Amino acid sequence: MDLDGPENLHLARARMPGSFYEFFAGGGMARAGLGERWRCLFANDFSRKKADAYRRNWPGGKLRCADVREVATADLPGRADLAWASFPCQDLSLAGGGAGLEGPRSGTFWPFWALMRRLAAEGRAPEIIVLENVCGALTSHEGKDFTAICEAMMDGGYRFGALIVDAALFVPQSRPRLFVIGVREDARLPAGLVGGKPHGPFHPRTLENAYRRLPAAARNRWIWWAVEAPAARNGKLSDLIEDEPASVPWHTPAETRKLLSMMSGVHLAKVREAKRRGGRVVGTVYRRTRRDETGRKVQRAEVRFDGIAGCLRTPAGGSSRQAIVVVHGAEVRSRLLSSRETARLMGLPDEYVLPESYNEAYHLTGDGVIVPAVRFLAHEIFEPVLAETKTIEAAA
Repeated sequence: MDLDGPENLHLARARMPGSFYEFFAGGGMARAGLGERWRCLFANDFSRKKADAYRRNWPGGKLRCADVREVATADLPGRADLAWASFPCQDLSLAGGGAGLEGPRSGTFWPFWALMRRLAAEGRAPEIIVLENVCGALTSHEGKDFTAICEAMMDGGYRFGALIVDAALFVPQSRPRLFVIGVREDARLPAGLVGGKPHGPFHPRTLENAYRRLPAAARNRWIWWAVEAPAARNGKLSDLIEDEPASVPWHTPAETRKLLSMMSGVHLAKVREAKRRGGRVVGTVYRRTRRDETGRKVQRAEVRFDGIAGCLRTPAGGSSRQAIVVVHGAEVRSRLLSSRETARLMGLPDEYVLPESYNEAYHLTGDGVIVPAVRFLAHEIFEPVLAETKTIEAAA
């Protein structure tokens, strides 16, 4: 019997699901992306409001709402195939304070990793560990934070590699994110999954530069994941927009005029061009602080009509909430993105139950991971790796 043949690989995949722990779980978007074939053994998040949202969508699951520092290995049942950690990004973000992995929020990576080390000491190390964060993690503290993450993976007995995946490949939102994927060093990886050099759209120059800054020992454990780009997405921004949203009102004409008055000539020209196109044209708007021609700081409204929303952010005042502009001939209407629209931009289905509070829903979605990006990585990397492992185990 050819245990390495394609028929048996197919059978091994069919025997999935894998099992997983979900840390910094938020509203469960990693779980949604992994899908029903995967079995969640344990979930954890510090935020009570996010935990409430998680439970509404996955009642009966084992979720502990607590600081990750309070989670012990005794809380984690069994041995998971995969551990997911979308640890906080604020201290690693280019817009953050620059504290990096020493910061109070992004620094929670370390107690999470200490927990993984304790699992390993008990013989329960996950086969795969996935870390998700902003791309600023590559350059934080001149690359030292990314090096620290990679060395932690190496010291923990993992080979690892990273990809930068933009949500725009799957949904109409510009949201590049870093995914560091580690596999146990004794795992046999499927043929064709490991490349000898950067490959495709997922290894841009910034990632190559971060790799070159790693010490030789870490580079020797590095994997260039050989993953092809997905088929072009079909969904358009205009398809996601609600005509009569329940969570936000349309602006009054005076409020829309005020928004337009905050645009520079360049952005007003975009609105005029949208009028000339005819039909229904949807754009998104962020308010940003810029300097005018005299050097004075002013608040500007910046619009884009390229069919892609700007990156969702957690709301910290009105300026960080994304608005939409709908142009239909001479008519221009505007309003904030609705909570359901933010969920759609994250790839969540409309059956997903959102918090009733607009701010809570926006915070939940803006803090999450893109659902179809997780599904893509599961299909292309996690499931083939586990299928290979389970095929070998079945033969032993």
